[in-house]
Amino acid sequence: MFFLRQPSEEAIRRFISSQCELPFSYPEVGATAGELPGGYLVDRNRIKLGTGKETYERASAALRNWQQFDLGWVRMVPAETPIEVGAVVAILTRHFGFWSLNACRVVYLIDEDGPLKKFGFAYGTLSSHVERGEERFTIELHETNDSVWYDILAFSRPNQFMVSLGFPLARRLQKRFARDSLAAMLAKAKE
Repeated sequence: MFFLRQPSEEAIRRFISSQCELPFSYPEVGATAGELPGGYLVDRNRIKLGTGKETYERASAALRNWQQFDLGWVRMVPAETPIEVGAVVAILTRHFGFWSLNACRVVYLIDEDGPLKKFGFAYGTLSSHVERGEERFTIELHETNDSVWYDILAFSRPNQFMVSLGFPLARRLQKRFARDSLAAMLAKAKE
């Protein structure tokens, strides 16, 4: 959904409420947990956040609070939504002189212990989203060298004709989001 000015909290609430019963916009729900499907663009972006359990805990807390979206030009709404399977959220974005809202639903959670400790989740696009696909966000603590990593894995393709027409611009926004999200999480891990 597109807006000429920033939507009010009430408009955002109504939008999210209207999205809760919508189906996913793609059939390969959960694919970021295994083999990625064909026919989509795949993006993987990683950054080393530092070392140690404290860095891992800070980064996991930031992820739990959607801070990988706290970028100035994009944010997750409502930010207080707990990360749990089935939770519906919207990405509020200011780009090219207007605002947009796109809804997603949390597909699965990750909370693994062992030599590779992981926390994270994946969400999938709903049928009204301008893209179709899934995105996974994880924080990893590697026991072998104590390194902590933030990882974004996504597969997507346009879901609306206008996005297909403006594909280079859509890709530019996707790449900008990945770059800015990596930088935001690096800053949060060092706080």
